[in-house]
Amino acid sequence: MGDRSLTRIHSVRERVGDSLSAHTNELVALFSRLVNQGKGMLQPHQLLAEYEAVISEDERKKLKDSAFEDVIRAAQEAIVIPPWVALAIRPRPGVWEYVRLNVNELRVEELTVPEYLQFKEQLVEENLDNNFVLELDFEPFNASFPRPSLSKSIGNGVQFLNRHLSAKLFHDKESMYPLLNFLRQHHYNGTTMMLNDRIQSLSALQSTLRKAEKYLLSIPPDTPYSEFTHRFQELGLEKGWGDTAQRVYDTIHLLLDLLEAPDPCTLEKFLGTIPMVFNVVILSPHGYFAQANVLGYPDTGGQVVYILDQVRALEDEMLLRIKQQGLSITPKILIVTRLLPDAVGTTCGQRLEKVLGTEHTHILRVPFRSEKGILRKWISRFEVWPYLETYTEDVANELARELQATPDLIIGNYSDGNLVASLLAHKLGVTQCTIAHALEKTKYPNSDIYWKKFENQYHFSCQFTADLIAMNHTDFIITSTFQEIAGNKDTVGQYESHTAFTLPGLYRVVHGIDVFDPKFNIVSPGADMSIYFPYYEQSKRLTSLHPEIEELLFSDVENTEHKFVLKDKKKPIIFSMARLDRVKNMTGLVELYGRNPRLRELVNLVVVAGDHGKESKDKEEQAELKRMYSLIEEYKLDGQIRWISAQMNRVRNGELYRYICDTKGAFVQPAFYEAFGLTVVEAMTCGLPTFATCHGGPAEIIVHGVSGFHIDPYQGDKAAELLVSFFEKCKEDPTHWEEISKGGLKRIEEKYTWKLYSERLMTLAGVYGFWKYVSNLDRRETRRYLEMFYALKYRNLARSVPLAVDGESTANGTK
Repeated sequence: MGDRSLTRIHSVRERVGDSLSAHTNELVALFSRLVNQGKGMLQPHQLLAEYEAVISEDERKKLKDSAFEDVIRAAQEAIVIPPWVALAIRPRPGVWEYVRLNVNELRVEELTVPEYLQFKEQLVEENLDNNFVLELDFEPFNASFPRPSLSKSIGNGVQFLNRHLSAKLFHDKESMYPLLNFLRQHHYNGTTMMLNDRIQSLSALQSTLRKAEKYLLSIPPDTPYSEFTHRFQELGLEKGWGDTAQRVYDTIHLLLDLLEAPDPCTLEKFLGTIPMVFNVVILSPHGYFAQANVLGYPDTGGQVVYILDQVRALEDEMLLRIKQQGLSITPKILIVTRLLPDAVGTTCGQRLEKVLGTEHTHILRVPFRSEKGILRKWISRFEVWPYLETYTEDVANELARELQATPDLIIGNYSDGNLVASLLAHKLGVTQCTIAHALEKTKYPNSDIYWKKFENQYHFSCQFTADLIAMNHTDFIITSTFQEIAGNKDTVGQYESHTAFTLPGLYRVVHGIDVFDPKFNIVSPGADMSIYFPYYEQSKRLTSLHPEIEELLFSDVENTEHKFVLKDKKKPIIFSMARLDRVKNMTGLVELYGRNPRLRELVNLVVVAGDHGKESKDKEEQAELKRMYSLIEEYKLDGQIRWISAQMNRVRNGELYRYICDTKGAFVQPAFYEAFGLTVVEAMTCGLPTFATCHGGPAEIIVHGVSGFHIDPYQGDKAAELLVSFFEKCKEDPTHWEEISKGGLKRIEEKYTWKLYSERLMTLAGVYGFWKYVSNLDRRETRRYLEMFYALKYRNLARSVPLAVDGESTANGTK
């Protein structure tokens, strides 16, 4: 660990020591209670519950803002192995400190990361051979790499990188040569762009640009580039500067400014205007990836919607930029997914499928295969690992055939797609972007320390290893929110949870990812505005669908699509829609509703989740189905709840959100953890007041009390009271509903649209591609380390996952 880290650790040890001196009785009472309960681990909410149980309310008021309370509230986990209690303390996002206290001796020790992880491992195995444990540490490779130090800078990687590297790269005239060489190397399929061989030096470039600038000022601004192409070629300038005299002038002016007085903003703007990205490959191997009849199937949900919306916006942006650059190149976007010969009523058996609403975007499907042949059926995302290396080779061959060129950008999605993207980007030397969507380690608490317990069902050892490889290999990472990277002051981010952890008996991660790394960028997606639009835009409303929606919500007949009947059809509706798995916590919503009589008086509950019509192949979904029926029976909810099977028609779903608006209802997203929260954005885009989990992206999407409300899924009764308060207030003052609705719409317009997303993604691809070319941003040392880690560790883990057998039912690895 670096000096700065040691200084932080000493400071936290001193704070605990101060607490011990000033509040001995309180601290001993709390920690003795923990030790008396025996060996174990406590999450933050459990530690706070113990604190509140031991320390009286009056005493807690006295301790407010004390060092003692600061330490307790900053602790993200407590490891109890009597007589010791160790704390992982997080004073702010991205910064971690480790201490342990001996309750018998009242002695405080600081711990290094390996020491803390070794102590934690004793929860599982007391006799681990700690002399020969593989420790992964990526920090030495990145020690000299620039990174910000303020938590508020996390997720603004490209701005920081431009500032730092601009100052370093452009400190004198000679250091501008990498930029010149970059422009001279610029070509597409053998066609030279930007500069030709007439320009060999910086002085020649500046002289040429001034001549071009003077000429452009002498002709009408709207003169097409084609009218002065020959003149520019004689000067040494090729296509790519712009489509009109005005746009060419603006681009040339930007470059002259850069050469005269380099600054990061000008650099980013210039790199955003020059042609770099024409062929994009987007990887999403698992699940049923298609444009219809797949949503609600296992492993198939928000990620599919995200990618389809993403490519439409991305193609529009690529076409716009290519036109503005004065080029006649046809872009191509390929969504690469798995071909499923047993396509069960979907197009997933079709090799190539054009994406609706696009001209140049296709879904390319490549099957999983092994020495036993092609795998025909769907398998869980937790079982894909033994297929991915061969799959990568097959994808590389298919891409060469389909593109007839090397892609300019490869985007991975989820753990499996990001691993394949890493292998492809490494093989082809292409800029790589990583989008996690969800990192399972966050969704399943303690799945690292107790990985062996989960292994047969989830194969998390493969998943966490693949995540580490991808997040360290990639050139840049896109997240939807700050929360996804580094959480907030109270919760740990998805990526941040990979900073340090252990898989006992397999390896320790001493330094897995640094959330301050400038590869992190927040680029928030939106909802498809053609489907999701405000309820009050009456001319666009799909009123022809209302009879279907009313039948779905209110018919007195039960069938395979909907169960249970709403008696009072005039009440507002609490609405929720998600996959029926444990993390989405739909059964938790039913329980908090069932437990609150006043909420049941005020509103009906409608949930869209699962599939009543057939037995699920997913073990987790089977358990949630059983629990849902049990809760409805226990609280006697028939008459107040409507349970609808997963709805795959997105157009009708958009109108369904708006219909719930008509009832003056609300949308509730109760997940234990949500990486982003696409349904939250969809609901808010339709104007539906939204209540969503405080754990993950929704906590950032929603400004509490202004554009919606945060709920804690671990405190269902409090969430129910918040809903009661909202609907009672709406009953007294109908303008309150409209106020929250408008607040949500305003928030979406400012931050969550696909237009903003696609503009930013294209700029990021250009900037990181440039820095990769002109600097050591390719992190060669890290990648060599990753090659060894992949070959010696991941490959064996993947081989240990049983191959699926066609004709057998599988569910999360259980046959």
